[in-house]
Amino acid sequence: MAPVSTADPIPVAVTGLHKRFGALEVLKGVSLRAGRGEVVAVIGGSGSGKSTLLRCINLLETPTSGEIAIDGEVLKLKSDGHGGLTPADGAQVRRVRTRLAMVFQSFNLWQHMTLIGNVVEAPIHVLKVPKDEARARAEALLRRVGLYDKRDSYPAFLSGGQQQRAAIARALAIQPDVMLFDEPTSALDPELVGEVLAVIRDLAAEGRTMILVTHEMKFAREVASRVVFLHGGLVEEEGPPDAVFGAPKSERLKRFIQSIH
Repeated sequence: MAPVSTADPIPVAVTGLHKRFGALEVLKGVSLRAGRGEVVAVIGGSGSGKSTLLRCINLLETPTSGEIAIDGEVLKLKSDGHGGLTPADGAQVRRVRTRLAMVFQSFNLWQHMTLIGNVVEAPIHVLKVPKDEARARAEALLRRVGLYDKRDSYPAFLSGGQQQRAAIARALAIQPDVMLFDEPTSALDPELVGEVLAVIRDLAAEGRTMILVTHEMKFAREVASRVVFLHGGLVEEEGPPDAVFGAPKSERLKRFIQSIH
């Protein structure tokens, strides 16, 4: 399937996405777009499909059906012979993944590497950036997230907030077009949440394209360009933050907002 031809292709366009795990259908036809410089906050209750949606966008999970386009390039999928899909072009997946960076709930830092080692790994070994250039970029990113003085420390000796900030630096090191955040503060003690949200807030202020799955509603309202509410594997409602939080139309969204206050 040929890439979409547009002057400024949409960074992320998901159309009619379904994802089934055995008999359980988690996504039931989700469509979502993230425009250039847009911060899309995805909210919803447990089991609504938020994390599965992100993992499908990055092809950590392969959708059962539907279409995903990154920067106008439609991901090529083929039948897996069992009623689902699988990537049809490994080189395309590797290329597209260099445009996407994902920050997970549980940090996922390599424990046997120092922080600087974590941040230089992908630029050197995946993007083939010269070591000196990769290290200079990594040091600048660690300084930016307030961890330059911890660059030679191992993850086990850092707080959860420091590890998540390091994970953000590692994600930024590949200079992605789109940042994907999967509940980046859910594993943190309450007193550490603010330091991670401050880094994400700065990234949003730069005009980066981001899709953020979060349970931090106040933060979503302040930072997002658009909010998408998932319920039961479908988009129940979406719109500007003030409309979604201030004047929800869906009864399910109203109940969800009431439940988190």
